[in-house]
Amino acid sequence: MKTKVNEINVSYCGNIKVSELPKINSSETAAEVLFSNWDKNNIELYESFKVMLLNNNNRVKGIYQLSSGGITGTLVDVRILFAVVLKSLTTAIILAHNHPSGILNPSIPDKSLTTKIKNAAAFFDIKVLDHLILNPEGNYYSFADDGIL
Repeated sequence: MKTKVNEINVSYCGNIKVSELPKINSSETAAEVLFSNWDKNNIELYESFKVMLLNNNNRVKGIYQLSSGGITGTLVDVRILFAVVLKSLTTAIILAHNHPSGILNPSIPDKSLTTKIKNAAAFFDIKVLDHLILNPEGNYYSFADDGIL
């Protein structure tokens, strides 16, 4: 008797050539791509956490929203993060979330989560290039630029 199971697929919407995908070469470029793909109607209402998936040439394969939460925080399930990263054959990631308050300073939980994800990524030879905090005014904070990644 054959047992049936569901197949898990990762798909990309659109037919963009790899050469046309945005190339990330700085935190500024990453922030621009993230802002252009963020729902501006909600950026000041509640926190969301996203991951930018990059190929080996730092071109953006896609952006995946892991969670959306409340006014002061959102939960991130690291298992779901790595399910997406591994299934999409991603070699590098940039983490991102917004602070509806406008304050760009990372909290202790922000720093702790970043360290947890970076340590887990190392087991899979996946680079965590940055973690950006965005605010509704279009400003950002970069963990990498500040030397705490």
